[in-house]
Amino acid sequence: MSKQENVNDTFEHVYLPYIIKWGKLTNWTAVVLSLSPAMVLALIFDLMPPFSAIINGFVLIASAVGVVWFVEPISYFPIIGVAGTYMAFISGNIGNLRIPCAMVAQKVAGVEPGTNEGAIIATLGMAVSIVVNTVILTAGVIAGASVLQQLPKSIVDALQFLLPALFGAIFTQFAIQRLKLAPIVLVLCILLVVGVKQGIVPGFLSTLISVFLSIAIAVLMYKKGFLK
Repeated sequence: MSKQENVNDTFEHVYLPYIIKWGKLTNWTAVVLSLSPAMVLALIFDLMPPFSAIINGFVLIASAVGVVWFVEPISYFPIIGVAGTYMAFISGNIGNLRIPCAMVAQKVAGVEPGTNEGAIIATLGMAVSIVVNTVILTAGVIAGASVLQQLPKSIVDALQFLLPALFGAIFTQFAIQRLKLAPIVLVLCILLVVGVKQGIVPGFLSTLISVFLSIAIAVLMYKKGFLK
């Protein structure tokens, strides 16, 4: 067995089972802890809303962000892999922090997303981001409000553009790697935004359409030999 085959075998039969075991444990623990306040109110203090209110609340949330429950795991998994997926969905801030950190780590290390090496490097980049984010978030919770109050309104307003700028940077990084695909995807997204503003496309479907249609176009272009 060659060195590369030995590395791949270790990744598949040692690393991944270990990650899946602890990933399931930590994520299910997070689910229990997230639901525990409501369970305490219901079981100990007998504070239980009507079932109809629970259903209405679920429907409202699902109609607003339900599509994300399916789109994010599918669209992010090729970049961050198994371990990164477990880490991302337990720590949050996936699109605006975890994915950029994972991509920057992969770029610096010179590895490709979707490979075993890329998955490991993405995991390391995300782990660092979680530690740093936790430290900064703690400091921000303690002192953030007072700091923001001291900033000029123009700067506070400008902070609203951080997330669009971040997504733009991520798109540019991918666009450089897939110059033939990027303009098509960009035009598709612009058309969807216009469609949403004109009321032609439902807002909750725009992300779903953009992700899966982009994947379909990329697969078709790859099969036709336009992408390598």
